[in-house]
Amino acid sequence: MLMNREKSVLLVVDVQARLAPAIHEGQKVIDNCIWLAGVAGRCGVPIVVTEHWPQKIGGTVESVRAATENAQYVGKECFSAEADGCLKGTAVEDHRQIIVCGTEAHVCVQQTALGLRWAGKEVFIVADACGSRDPANRDLAYARMRAHGIEIVSREMVAFEWLQRGGTEMFSGVMRDFIR
Repeated sequence: MLMNREKSVLLVVDVQARLAPAIHEGQKVIDNCIWLAGVAGRCGVPIVVTEHWPQKIGGTVESVRAATENAQYVGKECFSAEADGCLKGTAVEDHRQIIVCGTEAHVCVQQTALGLRWAGKEVFIVADACGSRDPANRDLAYARMRAHGIEIVSREMVAFEWLQRGGTEMFSGVMRDFIR
């Protein structure tokens, strides 16, 4: 199934200051979350950001916060943002397709994605914008989520499906500023 920008919301899960340094290839994950937020902004896709116990783990990484300054921010205590109920009243409620990036892939990302899928949402995990401390856990999470009907995609798959066609001003801007 194709991602459609009018049906999508970007959900950035727990890219937090104290956890980020422990994530395998963490800077790449951060950079790809920032990239996705930029493309979402250009395509008019709303963004929701979760923070798991920010008083203990720290807030969102500053560079991600700067890229998502117009996003809805929600705090949570449960690993699953869906189970915690913190997504109620956010753009996630109003959109069918949830495009997910963040950390950790095998904990908060996976539990949130499975909960959203169970709630009837179409869930897409952006593999190059998710991470875990141990890549083996990340890979197992991808396999498990895929087995439950969640699609595993790349950041460029997201961008080109949101764009839908070439030859538009939006396409030209995204190509110039994001696709290199």
